[in-house]
Amino acid sequence: MPIVDVNEIEALIPSGTVLAGLDLGTQTIGLAVSDLGLRFATPRPVILRKKFTLDAQVLKAALDAARCGGVILGLPLNMDGSEGPRAQSTRSFARNWTALDERPLAFWDERLSTVAAERSMIEADLSRKKRKERIDSAAASFILQGALDRLTARRRETG
Repeated sequence: MPIVDVNEIEALIPSGTVLAGLDLGTQTIGLAVSDLGLRFATPRPVILRKKFTLDAQVLKAALDAARCGGVILGLPLNMDGSEGPRAQSTRSFARNWTALDERPLAFWDERLSTVAAERSMIEADLSRKKRKERIDSAAASFILQGALDRLTARRRETG
């Protein structure tokens, strides 16, 4: 399936499936999954990165187990909106992923998602060690929640 606009993804996922949110780190892939109503994002355990083919197998198994019909991938834009090396790397991952998997994929601007995730974990009084273990999945949850909020607002606008 090609890469699609986030506003189109809800119409492309099969009924009875959920959306997944991904935050690509250099060492881990943060994962979050929505509920069936596409309203709430819940973090899942991170996937430790090794090499793309192994990462893709583990990710595909996790998405299948959660009955994910589509993927929202965080796009790490610079603060001025331009794309740097991390965004290029994310786009490369997306191209490789869509060649292996039929689920639609949409990008979501992830600026400040890690900062927001870290702040919420500090407010919850999590230790540094626990924050380090959970930060990428918490960021994936912020990414996915942003996209879900957009889809909810779109549903309200279109009636």
